[in-house]
Amino acid sequence: MIDGQQVDLLVGGMTCTSCAARIEKKLNRMPGVEATVNYATEKASVFVPVGTSVDDAIKTIEATGYTAALPAPAVVADAGSLEVAALRQRLLISAALTLPVAAMSMIPVLQFTNWQWLALTLAAPVAIWGAWPFHRAAWVNARHGAATMDTLVSVGVLAALGWSLYALFFGMAGVAGMTMSFTFIGGGGADEIYLEVASAVTVFILAGRYAEARAKRNSGAALQALLELGAKETTLWRDGVESRISTALLVVGDQFVVRPGEKVATDGVVVDGSSAIDASLLTGESVPIEVGPGDSVVGATLNSGGRLVVQATRVGADTELAHIGRLVEQAQTGKAEVQRLADRVSGVFVPIVIVLALATLAGWLLVGAGASFAFTAAVATLIIACPCALGLATPTALLVGTGRGAQLGILIKGPQVLESTRRVDTIVLDKTGTITTGRMTLSTVEPLERGSVDELLRLAGAAESGSEHPIARAITAGAVSRLGEVPASSEFVSEQGLGVQALVDGRLVLVGRPAWLVERWGLVVPVEMQAVMATAEALGTTAVMAAWEGRVRGVLTVADTLKPTSVLAVARFRALGLTPMLVTGDNAAVAQSVAAEVGITDVTAGVLPEGKARVIAELQAQGHVVAMVGDGVNDAVALATADLGIAMGSGTDVAIEASDLTLMRSDLLAAADAIRLARRTLTTIKANLFWAFAYNVAAIPLAMAGLLNPLIAGAAMALSSIFVVTNSLRLRGFRALPA
Repeated sequence: MIDGQQVDLLVGGMTCTSCAARIEKKLNRMPGVEATVNYATEKASVFVPVGTSVDDAIKTIEATGYTAALPAPAVVADAGSLEVAALRQRLLISAALTLPVAAMSMIPVLQFTNWQWLALTLAAPVAIWGAWPFHRAAWVNARHGAATMDTLVSVGVLAALGWSLYALFFGMAGVAGMTMSFTFIGGGGADEIYLEVASAVTVFILAGRYAEARAKRNSGAALQALLELGAKETTLWRDGVESRISTALLVVGDQFVVRPGEKVATDGVVVDGSSAIDASLLTGESVPIEVGPGDSVVGATLNSGGRLVVQATRVGADTELAHIGRLVEQAQTGKAEVQRLADRVSGVFVPIVIVLALATLAGWLLVGAGASFAFTAAVATLIIACPCALGLATPTALLVGTGRGAQLGILIKGPQVLESTRRVDTIVLDKTGTITTGRMTLSTVEPLERGSVDELLRLAGAAESGSEHPIARAITAGAVSRLGEVPASSEFVSEQGLGVQALVDGRLVLVGRPAWLVERWGLVVPVEMQAVMATAEALGTTAVMAAWEGRVRGVLTVADTLKPTSVLAVARFRALGLTPMLVTGDNAAVAQSVAAEVGITDVTAGVLPEGKARVIAELQAQGHVVAMVGDGVNDAVALATADLGIAMGSGTDVAIEASDLTLMRSDLLAAADAIRLARRTLTTIKANLFWAFAYNVAAIPLAMAGLLNPLIAGAAMALSSIFVVTNSLRLRGFRALPA
């Protein structure tokens, strides 16, 4: 094992996945260095051996034409916002300058005397300053013998601008009274300008790049959301004195107080008090966990019962919450980025077009056709290959598809998501908050004597009304819902994790665990009530017994209930060719019961966050392409690990940010609609890309033959753009299937 250190570097200046591949290749050529570069997260994970410094790795990246730095979260967040703001400003200014240029070039009545010089004045800043990010990236790519979408943009814009400058200063396009001529056959000579092509292409591609930059800026939001979940302040308990301090100041061994309704500040062990801890945030377990002296608690979980004094055992980066954060980051970094079709093809397409344009110029000069004709044919060849439609193909379909998705409660986070939806064959479902409501509700009321259901519910609901425990709240709420109200109680006493006692209508009412009733109060549990308890536990529900006047009177059960549409949603997943699986932190009885109700046969229960991710990784190792649907922090790692992560919008910010698709409505049917919409959008993008290339490639021979005026080339390019936009607009007709 080689000694060294693992560092993450923030990389700037990447414009496509080929940039990431080039940086990775350069880093891995360094002795002993092992690196992976992720374009989506703009990070390089680098192992630096002893004898090589981090500065050496940074210098290698900078020598490749990019920027690199060690992370500084607050500064990075500001830098990301500034970058997006600068790109937005570039887009808005370029669009404002381009609009009059396009209007004058396309509407003859607006072509007043010397209009062409105003068009040049407006278009030149767009073609140079507005398109500068593309020119710079194209130059970096050229230095390393590569060609990408930026090369296409830069060549197209500069060709259109260069020809326009030639026509204005050396041809007849600059004379007063010039209007745009339109010759279908042959070159247009020296009296045509294509400033609207140069400026419009820039604006279209800037718009797509701006949308992409905004998505990248939010790529680290999952980790930020994790940090926000923890308690900001806590009550330090030292020498019998309480004092409020920042959670960040806690050290291992400190004792702190957690009152009812407060979050546990950090991982620790209970030294005094007992309570019910809502740990569903991290475990997915819908039933709160009873804790007392000696039991471990996890930071960011919620104390829903009594007062606790906890001794800190892990703080800061060592806590369970921080550990989950690292797992999310690792899963996101390791996820393969789907390379855009346009970038893959352009790597071959661009060099071929440039060679064809040069061959056209040389060929016509050799046959004596004249410099003007030869140059016109060469420029037409370049312009017909200009990537306007290519640049629109993905963002336009994505814009329409995501807009329609938003109306249906579906958020698609980017084009890289779409291809995964086509290949997915297995869908892993969380239980709590996904298939079920995630809320405890009264399930059954089983009295010992017939006809006393209301009496059992009335007295038990009244006794539990003094408790803040989720089970107690569910019983009281069920009683109020059925009876309208419950009587007042007095002399309420709660024994955390065991039961409650209270005086109701002058009778001492006990509600709690059977063992508590037997051991603490000496009651006898009838055989029939034992059978009811056993049945309830077998079904995965939580049951308590109620007693008064020295006798057990009945059993009440509470459970997490199914969402109304879950059964239909599972059926639709199967119709889409997906195999549904249930993976949950709940116990096996609960999981099997829920799975049987919705029609799922493959169940994995009792797993922690790492276990969920491990199940998905095992499925992937078997060759499956896996989608994951979840809603809690406990699902974040699995969502990031899956090929396609789908988060319920009612869930936590961490789950939403770690996912690829977000369902803004808490309805599992929306997951099926999301997959259908994403697949439809992907199909539209592929059709757009095909026709964008088809229009251009079909016309290249005409341009080379001198039969295509550069203005016609621009018109053909515009036609392909119109087709792309129109085809994308068809996604507005997408409909969700009725329930």
